[in-house]
Amino acid sequence: MLRSTVKRMFATLGYTVRYEGRPPKGIPDAELYRPFFSPWLSQEFEPYYRLAARRSLVSRDRCYILYTLARQALHVPGDFWECGVYRGGTASLLAELLRAHPSAKKLHLFDTFEGMPETDAENDFHKKGDFADTSLDEVRAHVNGGTSAVFHKGFIPDTFKGLEPEKVAFAHIDVDIYKSMADSLAFVWPRLSRGGMIVFDDYGNPMCPGARKAIDTFFADKPEIPLCLPSGQALVFRGS
Repeated sequence: MLRSTVKRMFATLGYTVRYEGRPPKGIPDAELYRPFFSPWLSQEFEPYYRLAARRSLVSRDRCYILYTLARQALHVPGDFWECGVYRGGTASLLAELLRAHPSAKKLHLFDTFEGMPETDAENDFHKKGDFADTSLDEVRAHVNGGTSAVFHKGFIPDTFKGLEPEKVAFAHIDVDIYKSMADSLAFVWPRLSRGGMIVFDDYGNPMCPGARKAIDTFFADKPEIPLCLPSGQALVFRGS
C-alpha cells in the first residue's frame, strides 16, 4: 500500500519512479530519507530544534532552514537580526549557533514583547494584542544569549533608531503584518551585506496576506525576487 502511494505521488510530480518506499541499499544516512533526504530530523539538528520548539510556533523544517542559512551567514560581514521575536524560540536557536561558532557577531532582537501593535484592517487578519503571552524577561532568560544578544523593546521602526551605521549578515523577519514588514524591509535591506540573506517566516501564511503584500511591493522594482518555499517561508539573497 505504501509503495503504491509513493509511486502515485512521484508520478504526479513527474518523476521517473525508481524509489518505492525504501532507499537503495548502502545509501548514507538512509534513516533520513522520508521519502526524500530530511536533515531536519537528524541528531545534529535536534539540540537546536529542542531549544526553539519550547517557545516557538515555527515548525521543525522552517527552523532547519533558519539554521542552515544562518550557518552560511556566519561568513558574511554584519550581525544577525530578528524582527518579531515572540517568545524567543527561534532567537534561542540563533543564539546557540553563535555560541557554537564564536565571533564578534551580535544577535539583535526586535519586538514589543507585549503582543501585536495596531494592525491594518484592509491588509491584515491579525489584531492588536495578538501574541501577548510573552515578556522581555521571559525571552531574555530563554534566549540566554550572553553578550551577543541585544534586545530592542518597542515598536518597529522606532527601535531601529541609532542603528543606521550597522551591517546585517542575516535577518529573520517574522512580523506578520503589513506596516511592520514594510518598515522592517525599508531599514534592513539597505544594510544587508552582499551575500547576506533575509528569511520571511510568514510569506505564504494565509493569515498574513499583509506581510506578503509588503514584501512583493518592496521588491517590485528590484532585481531580487523573493523565493517562496514549500514551508511557507520566502528567501531573498543580496547579490549586489
